[in-house]
Amino acid sequence: MGGVDGVPDVLHRLENGVSWITLNRPAAMNAVTWDQRERIMALLAEASADPAVRAVVVTATGKGFCAGADLRGSPAAGERVVGDVARMIRQGAQRFITAVLDCEKPVIAAVNGTAAGIGAHLALACDLVLAAESARFIEVFVRRGLVPDGAGAYLLPRLVGPQRAKELMFFGDSVPAAEALRLGLVNRVVPDAELEPLARDWAERLAQGPTRALSLTKQLVNASLDTDRSTALAAEAVAQELNMSTADANEGVASFVERRTPKYRGL
Repeated sequence: MGGVDGVPDVLHRLENGVSWITLNRPAAMNAVTWDQRERIMALLAEASADPAVRAVVVTATGKGFCAGADLRGSPAAGERVVGDVARMIRQGAQRFITAVLDCEKPVIAAVNGTAAGIGAHLALACDLVLAAESARFIEVFVRRGLVPDGAGAYLLPRLVGPQRAKELMFFGDSVPAAEALRLGLVNRVVPDAELEPLARDWAERLAQGPTRALSLTKQLVNASLDTDRSTALAAEAVAQELNMSTADANEGVASFVERRTPKYRGL
């Protein structure tokens, strides 16, 4: 895909079962372009379908994780009519965040710097969020006179409750990593130099786990936030039924009986 002097805007590698997706426009604080967004969504879809991928890490180069949306490079639009903006949001920012939520493999955000606007929502949509001490999160929309999009008003209340979510969105203040940890926006905060090693450790631990069980667990937790108890428990029972047909479930039970460490293959 495009980039500066032939350097891709999104770097990708598969290493030890982990798909590393790295935004690579450091001069723009990794403000995400239309092309980058489409590339990341494609990589997440590939991760879901590829048995060789058992975990995903989303991170970035430079001092910014993602400073929001960069509309340059978007498809040209003619005269705007009612419905155009809503369609753009549905097909753009919402598809982008939904791709993370719906990825069938666990996704870790390794937030190396500023995560603002859609960049904050990209991080918060991930299953686990690791942050460098220099990271900060900004619900920047209000500063531009905009309503938060990209699932912000869906994600934030589920993480921090409605009052805290409104505080973040009404004021648009910069939230340092330590405060984000206190609020429950992130799982861990580490010195900058320790971010990538920790992300690698967590991702490779996940990649050695029972991949289908992790996928079903992700689906159950995400769905539980939007459903009633009886529906959630019914889904849990069906998920366990499906999971018990996997090779990894059989291996897990056998290893327990035989008192040995399980060797999961993601199948």
